[in-house]
Amino acid sequence: QVQLQESGPGLVKPSQTLSLICTVSGVSITVKYYYFNWVRQAPGKEVEWIGYISYSGRTHYSPYLDSRISISRDLSKNQVSLQLTTVTPEDTAVYFCTGGVSPPLLNCSGPICLAEQLGRWGQGTQVTVSS
Repeated sequence: QVQLQESGPGLVKPSQTLSLICTVSGVSITVKYYYFNWVRQAPGKEVEWIGYISYSGRTHYSPYLDSRISISRDLSKNQVSLQLTTVTPEDTAVYFCTGGVSPPLLNCSGPICLAEQLGRWGQGTQVTVSS
């Protein structure tokens, strides 16, 4: 079964770009019909959906973050990556990679996008934005 492991810097300075990698094992990231999501959870807040990349390489981003997000993949390494530009302390959170065999069910009617049917989760990686 699919396993996911996030990695990246624990500390990022304001205005810099955050780069995270999700290493996927147990399945190729090109296998139909997998979707790999990035989500995050700040202290005391709900889990926020950031975006996904599909088995075909199609991406879909949160409308609240899409000007700052890029999700890509490295087929040779079976990895999915997230870049978040111009970070602020509000981007401090635990970031998770998830993988499932269907697209997530999204609710973007509020101040953040919520999601269900995210599949399996990685253990998460803490990211702190601070000078």
